[in-house]
Amino acid sequence: MQRRNFLKLVGAGALTPLLSQFASAAEILAGSAADTWAANFAAAGAASPWPLAYRSINKDLAADASVTGRFPAAVQGVLYRNGPAVHELGGQRYHHWFDGDGMMQRFAITDNKVRHTGKIIRTEKYAVEAAAGKRLYSSFGTSIPGARAPSSPDSLNVANISVLSLNGELLALWEGGSAYRMDPDSLQTRGPKIWRDDLAALPFSAHPRVDPDGTVWNFGISMLDNVMVLYQIGVDGKLRKADAISIPQISMVHDFAVTDKHLVFLLPPLLFDRDKFSSGTSYLDAHAWKPELGMRVLVVDKNDWSKRQWMQLPAGFLFHVGNAWEDAQGTIRMDYIHTEDPSILFKDTREVMRGQFSRSAVHQIAQVSIDTKRGKASQQFIAIDAEFPRIDPRLTGYRHQHIYHATETWADHPGFSAIARTNLESGKTDKYSYGTATIAEEHIFVPEPGSAAGAAGWILGTSLDLDKKLTRLSCFASDRLADGPVAQASLPYALPIGLHGTFAKA
Repeated sequence: MQRRNFLKLVGAGALTPLLSQFASAAEILAGSAADTWAANFAAAGAASPWPLAYRSINKDLAADASVTGRFPAAVQGVLYRNGPAVHELGGQRYHHWFDGDGMMQRFAITDNKVRHTGKIIRTEKYAVEAAAGKRLYSSFGTSIPGARAPSSPDSLNVANISVLSLNGELLALWEGGSAYRMDPDSLQTRGPKIWRDDLAALPFSAHPRVDPDGTVWNFGISMLDNVMVLYQIGVDGKLRKADAISIPQISMVHDFAVTDKHLVFLLPPLLFDRDKFSSGTSYLDAHAWKPELGMRVLVVDKNDWSKRQWMQLPAGFLFHVGNAWEDAQGTIRMDYIHTEDPSILFKDTREVMRGQFSRSAVHQIAQVSIDTKRGKASQQFIAIDAEFPRIDPRLTGYRHQHIYHATETWADHPGFSAIARTNLESGKTDKYSYGTATIAEEHIFVPEPGSAAGAAGWILGTSLDLDKKLTRLSCFASDRLADGPVAQASLPYALPIGLHGTFAKA
């Protein structure tokens, strides 16, 4: 079968049952008499400060920040961040953090001044629901009685996970459908990105990997067809190659890694159950945890996607990967953030939406060795709280010594309160704590211009001050986190906590 026809078949096969089941979902949502999520969340917000992180934003924002210290020349440019923001509409509140319509945040740093602009991403879904004044479609973790049947996966696209700056174009990323194009300056939504006609509305992951030469690699998962779509995109933003590969018992995959030779995937045993989905449950709740199957490792040759190796690790769950590289003997070294099971997905990120919290997941850094010659994989752990791992982007696919990540959890509120630099060889960590009343979001590494890959640079990221009810942008020297920020910019308002971002140099 020709590749293009096969990809068309994949899209049609995934869509037909998807539409009927989303339309027949039966869970009661906020706004009906039986639903109390919005009321419970409001009550929790009156009693505790942390629900501020999950409040709904239903309008665009813009303001100049109040700056202390001095932002270095290396970070003159724009930090973009994306995340769920429109959690409530027409009195209805979503039942999962990942369901909210996306909002793009733009922090422009110029001459030690910081200007923030935040705009709701005007996806097809957002536009029709905003016009109706209520939710019309079911979503990742929330089902709506009498939901409309979407015409394509992009009818459900909330564009709320991450962002990619590519050849002058800004892409807001989801993972169940298209990337959404945005103007990098005005943040005006321009519509879905169509890499090729037969790829329209196919899944495009929120965690593309960019080689040091600018080549972009990505994937998308079609659960209903047990298929993974692979993408290779040039530095010019044009599609170089796309194809679909069959994955038996495909599982939920959020992130992956690249080396100079391979694409590397970890597939946790969280499997899609068609029967559950047919009964009208949400997409999330149609997944079953099967720890007896272990975690599968898939290694794909970058130059020949038909060359694939499978290996096995003990069962575990992950969202995010730090990096991977391989030595001269063909052993791939990979680090990711490990949890024992997906309780964070089913419990932690759901319960916060009705103002409840109890931490069920323990995150730690896992280091995987993948022996491609012997076909075996093993892993060990660094026992430190960690999430949202980032590296010097110039080392993507190559040996790296440090990862930068959120750390330090507390019993009384969700999220993390510190950022850290962990040495993967020694296990030693340098960290800065914002304090118990602050939620630290993802921080990214910005290189010092002209420096060698792996050299000290700058760490740029946002945090939510629960006491002062405001969001703050901070900049640190990457090798001296404990010294505290060299500069901070405080907004006159609080943003809902987001997920991922990227930096574009001025």
